[in-house]
Amino acid sequence: MTGKPQSNLKTITINGKTRYHEPAASNIDVAAFRKVVESRRSVRKFTDKPIPQAVLDDCLDMAMLAPCSSGLQPWEFYIVRSPRKKAKLVEACMSQSAAKTAAELIVCVARTDRVNEFSRKMLREWPMPKVPLLVQRYYQLIPYSYAPGPLNSFAMMKKAAISVGGLVAPVPRGPFTRNEVELWATKSTALACENLVLAFCAHGFDSCMMEGFDEVRVRKLLKLTDNMLPIMVIGAGERAEDGVFYPQVRFDRELFVHEI
Repeated sequence: MTGKPQSNLKTITINGKTRYHEPAASNIDVAAFRKVVESRRSVRKFTDKPIPQAVLDDCLDMAMLAPCSSGLQPWEFYIVRSPRKKAKLVEACMSQSAAKTAAELIVCVARTDRVNEFSRKMLREWPMPKVPLLVQRYYQLIPYSYAPGPLNSFAMMKKAAISVGGLVAPVPRGPFTRNEVELWATKSTALACENLVLAFCAHGFDSCMMEGFDEVRVRKLLKLTDNMLPIMVIGAGERAEDGVFYPQVRFDRELFVHEI
């Protein structure tokens, strides 16, 4: 099994072996990045200024560069443009100001039903001239590893087998059950959401990541299946003068950072 040959791949020789080479980025403006991170706020009120399509597209492209487990990209973004559907989405978001005034409303969805498809896709679109045997085996096994089976029956068998192996060596302990696979997809999707709001901020627009919504109504509106999990609704636009209601509160770092 081979991937698509890439004529522009850079390689380097290490210990007599040819390796793919991607040098670390240099001259990154840390102060500019810090400004983006520190100025990102949950904005509750936006102006009427629209977000240019080119900016929206660039932000979504940066969102999809987020880290993701096994490169399987278990996310989708629904940009709700229809006035009728947007009104229903605002209602599903409890009609909060961040939803009512946003220039764009984007529903971020984690998917658990494309593991098989995207594992095969990864092998078909592998960026090197040849897919290493270890990589082939890995992506061939992932669909079996992530399949919980009826009533988590497969998951329970896998958990039992892994627990025995874990007595003698470190082993991967999931995701096996349906809930674990949902958590796996949710984690990667949340990383993409963070990329998205930081990208908006870098472009001079703000956002609000809303978890306060009626999931049943959002599912119905977008016609989502049981394997498609709406993680959050992101409202985005230009910050109004009174768009940030309160100063940001962050507790002392000693509560969260530990050296052991």
